[in-house]
Amino acid sequence: MIPVNTSIVSGVALSEIDGEMKMLVMKRTKGNFWCHVAGSIEAQETGWQAIVREFSEETQIEVTHLYNAQFLEQFYEAYYNVIELIPVFVAVCPPNQTIEINHEHSEYKWCTLDEAKHLAPFPNQHAVYDHVWSYFVEKPINDLYRVKLKPSN
Repeated sequence: MIPVNTSIVSGVALSEIDGEMKMLVMKRTKGNFWCHVAGSIEAQETGWQAIVREFSEETQIEVTHLYNAQFLEQFYEAYYNVIELIPVFVAVCPPNQTIEINHEHSEYKWCTLDEAKHLAPFPNQHAVYDHVWSYFVEKPINDLYRVKLKPSN
């Protein structure tokens, strides 16, 4: 039997950079590969609360427009013998969003879809980026995907 882990969330940031919509990818120091924001859900957090915190910790983005991407990243992690099911979120940022990466990343880039897919090594990342681009860049964003952010207590 292979256990399923559902304790991780991920998110793609979008911002209009110098007039062109782009997505944020960062190079992880652990593993030395390009990826989007991701992290573990902490005690008493919902998935959307965890991704808002992760955006803040990893990039200093203060999320004000968050969407459920309606997509699950899924893959088998051989080292841990676990299937990861990871809900994906989208943070739509103001134009020319500034980024300040933390110690988990060595560099970042705002990328077009093709650039992000060229940098990201995993097929699941390509599927996430294709989906996000299709439903959040090429089409008007469906308001049903919006996550209503509540003030934290």
